[in-house]
Amino acid sequence: MAAKLLKGLIAAGLLSLLAACASGAKPGVGGLPVVTDPAPIVSGTMRPYQIRGRWYRPEEQPRYDETGLASWYGDQFHGRPTATGERFDMNALTAAHKTLPLPGLVEVTNLANGRRVVLRVNDRGPFVDSRIIDLSRGAADALDLRRAGVGEVRVRYLGRAPRQGGGTTLQYAAAAAPAPAPPPPSPGPVPYQQVAALPPPSPAAAPTSASRAGLWIEAGTWPDAREARRAADRLGGSATVDQAAPGRYRVLVGPWADAGTAERSRRAVISRGYPDATMISGG
Repeated sequence: MAAKLLKGLIAAGLLSLLAACASGAKPGVGGLPVVTDPAPIVSGTMRPYQIRGRWYRPEEQPRYDETGLASWYGDQFHGRPTATGERFDMNALTAAHKTLPLPGLVEVTNLANGRRVVLRVNDRGPFVDSRIIDLSRGAADALDLRRAGVGEVRVRYLGRAPRQGGGTTLQYAAAAAPAPAPPPPSPGPVPYQQVAALPPPSPAAAPTSASRAGLWIEAGTWPDAREARRAADRLGGSATVDQAAPGRYRVLVGPWADAGTAERSRRAVISRGYPDATMISGG
């Protein structure tokens, strides 16, 4: 009797395993997943909704293929429910979109370096006019967008997501680094490539404001150099600490060659929890 029961349990386990393998996403042409058991659209996520006085109208968009700015979100939302009811995992390959069906799959390409991923869209956002998609921290890392905060991407809708998962890295190629720009013949802004290649200075050896050229984002000022350094570390590799005055340390991000790029960086810094970020000239 015990032997028959054991055989029955083994058979049931094998059937369950086969069913699990048959569902979800499988590799397809070009690495794009083929979803054999799509999750249903989550009830209520296709209704029109209003954010800050603006209406958004979700709909099926089988030909959706857009280019625009991507931002990312992480720690402050980790573990909270998304629009689909799933828990947001900042390290998973997921994203938020204003109007695509939920849950869905999108292919996202970083136009700066060619990196390409498939993401599970399970949330709504970003509610900023200039941005078309919000990436999880894991997705931003896979695309090498996290340090910059925002970046230009191509987003292509692939269809419904499987009941679980669906995110995958397709292409992990990095663009070749641009050659350093030659020194300008006359005094002027320092080329971005030259400044960005310098290592972040320590608070004790931070360059003075007079040595900085170009446009910078001042994330804030702190009375303690260690607090300023922690803020710079959170903002990423392009953030440095500068002694603004005796006993005052500020965190700068940049430099940027034009006001448009600098403004996008300022909004990204604000989105990371520094609402007083301002644009300054280092010339």
